[in-house]
Amino acid sequence: MPRYYLELSYKGTQYSGFQVQENAHTVQAEVEKAIAVLQREPVQLTGSSRTDAGVHALQNYFHFDYEGVIHPQFVYKMNAILPGDIVLESLKPMPDAAHSRFDAKSRLYRYYIYRHKDPFLADRAYYFPYRLDEAQMQTAAGILKEYRDFTSFSKRNTQVKTFQCEIMESAWGWEGDCMVYTVRANRFLRGMVRALTATMLRVGRGKMSIEDFRSVIEAKDCTRASFAVPPHGLFLREVDFGPEYFGGAKKMGG
Repeated sequence: MPRYYLELSYKGTQYSGFQVQENAHTVQAEVEKAIAVLQREPVQLTGSSRTDAGVHALQNYFHFDYEGVIHPQFVYKMNAILPGDIVLESLKPMPDAAHSRFDAKSRLYRYYIYRHKDPFLADRAYYFPYRLDEAQMQTAAGILKEYRDFTSFSKRNTQVKTFQCEIMESAWGWEGDCMVYTVRANRFLRGMVRALTATMLRVGRGKMSIEDFRSVIEAKDCTRASFAVPPHGLFLREVDFGPEYFGGAKKMGG
């Protein structure tokens, strides 16, 4: 059966996350509903990265299988049906064996923090008006690349077989008026980026030493980390499949 990839961006404020959940408003449910309206039959989507409630995405992917004829203006029509906080960027035909979740090589997230009150950042960055030791936070961010087991930074009751993640990029920087934590890994655990961010903020505030930060990682105990940052500062910025992955796939349905 032919397989297609959907590339999406969305503002997660009004949604209970990316993945379909019973009695919850989700991005996946809205996209599946829009396809059913346009194509006049249901499809089941598989997502590449499961963002939590309130988290935004500038790039995320779904794949679905469909035997019928795709509407010639699929992307245009879908964007007319979808709510204003979800945008379909592209539709790509892919080989039958392609898998948007398992084929992804890395995901890149950014967490945004602003230090001076600004009403235009309030719904997409975390207001944190406290003095921070940025050098210590940068040291903590670099340390993360030395480790593979991130049990301490995963929410409880998560159904995963392993807590092993390979962090390829981890650094603090600035983007305009926002202090930004950037992290790229092959996979992420539930709540992991927010836990990393919140715990490093404790380092920046002088409430945790670098040695204590290492001990949190090595404890493999989620009660040792902090998860106290809100979801609206977090963006999934990129899902990377490698330079050649989409080489033969043409965008369609514009």
